[in-house]
Amino acid sequence: MAVEYDLVVIGGSPAGVYAAAAAAQLKARVALVEPQLSGTLRGAMVPEKSGFRYQHCLNQVGRVAQMLGERAGLGFGINVPGTGDARGMQFADARQWAATVESTLQSRQEPALLASLGVDVIIDRGEFVYHRNMPVFAVSDRRLRASAYLIATGSSPDVPDLEGLLSTGYVTTETLGSLEKLPETLVVMGSDPVGVELGQTLARLGSRVTLVVSSPQIFPKEDPEAGQLIQAQLEAEGIKVLTQTEVTQAKLLENKKWIQAGNKAIEADEIFLAMGQRVGDVACLNLEAVGVKWNSRCIQTNQKLQTTNPRIYACGDIIGGYRFGHLAIYEAGIALKNALFLPIFNVDYLPIPWAIFSSPELARVGLTEAQARRRYGKDVLAVRQYFKTVDAAVIRGETTGFCKLIGRRGGQILGATIVGPAASESIGTIALAMGQKIKLGSLNLDAIVRPTLSEIISQTALEWRRERFNRNTRKQNFLETFFNLRRSWSN
Repeated sequence: MAVEYDLVVIGGSPAGVYAAAAAAQLKARVALVEPQLSGTLRGAMVPEKSGFRYQHCLNQVGRVAQMLGERAGLGFGINVPGTGDARGMQFADARQWAATVESTLQSRQEPALLASLGVDVIIDRGEFVYHRNMPVFAVSDRRLRASAYLIATGSSPDVPDLEGLLSTGYVTTETLGSLEKLPETLVVMGSDPVGVELGQTLARLGSRVTLVVSSPQIFPKEDPEAGQLIQAQLEAEGIKVLTQTEVTQAKLLENKKWIQAGNKAIEADEIFLAMGQRVGDVACLNLEAVGVKWNSRCIQTNQKLQTTNPRIYACGDIIGGYRFGHLAIYEAGIALKNALFLPIFNVDYLPIPWAIFSSPELARVGLTEAQARRRYGKDVLAVRQYFKTVDAAVIRGETTGFCKLIGRRGGQILGATIVGPAASESIGTIALAMGQKIKLGSLNLDAIVRPTLSEIISQTALEWRRERFNRNTRKQNFLETFFNLRRSWSN
């Protein structure tokens, strides 16, 4: 059976849009299929993706509000939080500014732009079927035949089965834009990073926020020192953090929402779900018909991002990994190369960084210290430096945080964690070094512009060299003998 396309992308998520555009630039014939939603693609209009950008816009407002204080002008045309109606007006202005920025970002993914690149954009629903022993994607009265398919539909929140929650009501990242006024009180359920980010932002805009997590600390997958530092900052800003606490019930009483968290009954104007679990948006694709294994949360893939049908690939939220946009685009790039050429490329997540946009920011690449020690035992050397030693941080008055580098004694970089100002940008330097297999000793102090925040990396690398030297008694003894001899020869 002759194929019509080289690649059919199912889903207009940012990763799907990226894959379609990249394939078209490689002169492949590409179709992108997305259900009709407000006349535009999912990456542009569906709250699943745009909600995250909207939240980042609010985060920026919160940072400026914190930096300038209650009575200073915020910029962005936004008033300062105060009392009574002033606070409500400030939040309304913040929403308007965030919506304006989001609208600008949306315009980059309009169907017309993809069509101009040669992508056949199909706004319709479809499903997989078998035709002449080959998988095809059926859309209305068309059957799209392709050499390969890429599923990039994204995911939706998996609402917990909690007594009273549905009748009480809640918001998620996807429905965040529906908040028309700042809640006086907010309960954030769960330790997903978006919950911490939003809770801190709304607290800075004037809400009283309680964060409830079931784990012993926030961000349980990250370095404990990093999580504890951010938790301390949240509490210093007036946010109540309840750890190791399960929410067992939600109720609506006299127009007020209540949750039962452990042995505490907490009243709130709004509940924000940040549980972290997602459900893949693939139930309507008829995956069983073409032999693709999946469950309610994700599609099963191998290291090449092939599903159990080797002609069908998947990337992003729906394969069950970390929910970061840049990670989904990285996966889309790997899947694209395998789908268009030969399936010989494997995903390697170790040198891919990610960041949590709390304040201070938390960014990580590679292994944590605990993970490295479990894998390599005593052949691990971990060092840290603090932002209070960095000139630029002192000048800016942002000295909270640290950089931790984890490496093997031979210099191989295993991972890094940065907590502090611009951590999300500085971590890229270490990720690049890991990807290029540059050793810790080669992170040169002279290659960093001073004074800048990225100086924390070279200072931490210098600390690693000092620590490595201090543990090398043979080298120390050799150098001591060498200089003793040279001094004696001089005499």
